[in-house]
Amino acid sequence: MSRLTRALGQAALGGVLLTAGAGHLTTQRKEFQAQVPSWFPADPDKVVLVSGVVELAIGTALLVTWKQPARGLLGRAVAAFFVGVFPGNIAQFVERKDGFGLDTDTKRALRLLGQPALVAWALAATRSAERP
Repeated sequence: MSRLTRALGQAALGGVLLTAGAGHLTTQRKEFQAQVPSWFPADPDKVVLVSGVVELAIGTALLVTWKQPARGLLGRAVAAFFVGVFPGNIAQFVERKDGFGLDTDTKRALRLLGQPALVAWALAATRSAERP
């Protein structure tokens, strides 16, 4: 992957996270609550608000952090965030909660495949040019 491709990927992921974070705090707040597991010991609305703030922070960081090793560390932190919220996607599937048009088991199952792709995106886009 070229330096330009990684930079574009990093900037695009930053934009995606800024958009999602803004949605957490505004018009998509209810939709995101469908991804909070029923067993999670916190108010779903507060979880959505906090995760939205985190997404805004890491989205902004992706748009301003370009030097290694900070860039690589940020990529690993973003990947860890995606891993950390994955139980919410699993809960949405298991608990059959509708949200974001995921109103069938098939759609919710396919959504689960997207999370590893986000992890890979974060890592690949922020990887050092020296690393293969």
